[in-house]
Amino acid sequence: MSVPGPEFGPLVRLRKTSVTVETTLHEGGPVPARPLRTAVACAVVANPYAGRYEENLLPFMAALRGLGTHLATELVDVLGGVEQVQTYGKGAIVGVDGELEHGAVWHEAGGWAMRTVLGEPKAMVPSAKLVAAAGTRLVVPMHNIHAAYVRSDYTTAELGIHDAPRPAEILFALTMGDGGRIHERLGGLTREAISVHDGQR
Repeated sequence: MSVPGPEFGPLVRLRKTSVTVETTLHEGGPVPARPLRTAVACAVVANPYAGRYEENLLPFMAALRGLGTHLATELVDVLGGVEQVQTYGKGAIVGVDGELEHGAVWHEAGGWAMRTVLGEPKAMVPSAKLVAAAGTRLVVPMHNIHAAYVRSDYTTAELGIHDAPRPAEILFALTMGDGGRIHERLGGLTREAISVHDGQR
């Protein structure tokens, strides 16, 4: 049985969490000066609206901000500090007794939390979500935290947990990375050329 997270309130009943770090040493070409690390933090919670239609999802969305802050803080810690984070993304997998809108609450809750922890970067947080069975893997888009048009930082993170989400659960996830693609060489806006600071360029 899931239980309320101590700091998250009664609507957020947590069963398990997971934090993983993928380290890419090279992609078949020259070994880079430093490896790329992509971290994923997942939380599996009971879906309070599983099996029924609920008009007002806003209380759940608000309650999830605390969980989002917790996951974002874990990612920053595992990557070695805010200054290390260059890319981010988020995702949700809703168990089959729920609906896609139950995962969409994460747009605000997870995105707000990630921006708060990272010092209010301006770029939108890219995302993916779906309704699926336990064990489904989700590929989440990621891009630069300050300017979405930084081409070298268009990348992805894979996430999932083998026994989640169960039908009446939701898996919520945040992702962060400390760089873009290992051998990026396709031109476009670079991190060094960010100048407009509107979240895009």
